[in-house]
Amino acid sequence: MKFEGQNFSTLTAPSDRVLESRLLALRSYGRHSYASLSDDQGNYLQVAGGGVTCMVERFDASSSTMMRAFHDKPSPIFPDGTVLAFGAGELRLMSDEWFQANAVVEIFLCFKHCRKYPDNVHWRPALSLGASATQLASDSPQ
Repeated sequence: MKFEGQNFSTLTAPSDRVLESRLLALRSYGRHSYASLSDDQGNYLQVAGGGVTCMVERFDASSSTMMRAFHDKPSPIFPDGTVLAFGAGELRLMSDEWFQANAVVEIFLCFKHCRKYPDNVHWRPALSLGASATQLASDSPQ
């Protein structure tokens, strides 16, 4: 596993504690606003934002498919189309695509340990309302 992020040093095989610490340090408005965790097969999980305004996507290398996470409880604060602004750009999210950082940590730990994702986390094609964060992050300097 390799962990990378905006203004973070790249880590190979990060411990759970370090992974959690770095994910909880993310903020959409700060110097750490996105990160990713990739495996040896080219699959990866990425997050943009931080705190209570996180977006999560996963890439499946075998199918070249980008999926965006959503959950069972749409946000009453962020209606469909609300913009998540972060260091690599802006994304429009659906109201059920906003995650809190503690949920992001759990999703990343599931990916890292090849465990089933939490029951309330579901996946759909990433281009539901806005561009995938992959393109935005690849265009931005780290």
